[in-house]
Amino acid sequence: MTNFDKRNILVVDDEAQITRVLRTTLSAQGYIIRTAADGLQALQEMKTWPPDLIITDLRMPNMDGLQLCRKVRTESGVPIIVLSVKGEETIKVEALDAGADDYVTKPFSVNELMARVRAALRRRSAVEQPENPLVDIGDFHIDIPRRLVEVKNQEVHLTPKEFDLLVYLARHPEKVLTHRALLAAVWGPNSVEQTEYLRVCIGHLRKKLEPDETVPRYILTEPWVGYRFEPGT
Repeated sequence: MTNFDKRNILVVDDEAQITRVLRTTLSAQGYIIRTAADGLQALQEMKTWPPDLIITDLRMPNMDGLQLCRKVRTESGVPIIVLSVKGEETIKVEALDAGADDYVTKPFSVNELMARVRAALRRRSAVEQPENPLVDIGDFHIDIPRRLVEVKNQEVHLTPKEFDLLVYLARHPEKVLTHRALLAAVWGPNSVEQTEYLRVCIGHLRKKLEPDETVPRYILTEPWVGYRFEPGT
């Protein structure tokens, strides 16, 4: 068992059955688990036990998952995965914009949850490293100073905005990025309502990057939420 496996995970949910299932599942994978019934208990726990990852429900008494995300982000960059039920798109987007990194919809499969946990911890490890002017990930090689993009060793020519959007996506692989977050990062905070900018630019990127733009493998749509970048192998 590696040190990576022994990461601390804080599970926040007021449903005892959910916390039991998550404790059993995650502990079996070598993670160290603590639980809290709401956001206030989670913050109290974090004072003496800093987690490497937080998994939180959205609907809870006293302090819900959205409030918890906002509070944690004032103090920490720890990855946060939110649990939501189908139909909670609005609050899910609010949580992502408030600082959550990803979401899993209930009922969820164990395999999906574990994939999200591993991806979040990989991103945390990458963030802890100094930012590199070269992005080598999966099928992509991006030389930022030279504004050069290669996909499977084939150079791809992008416009300045397409390049900036791809760099932002590639620096946040496997993470759900909301429309507002992408617009703010690439077009600026005054453009967060201009979703047409993003839709058109994503379409152009898919035409240039995807083997089949009608079945994207690199830039995936998260319905009503945003996009997720999968770099390939």
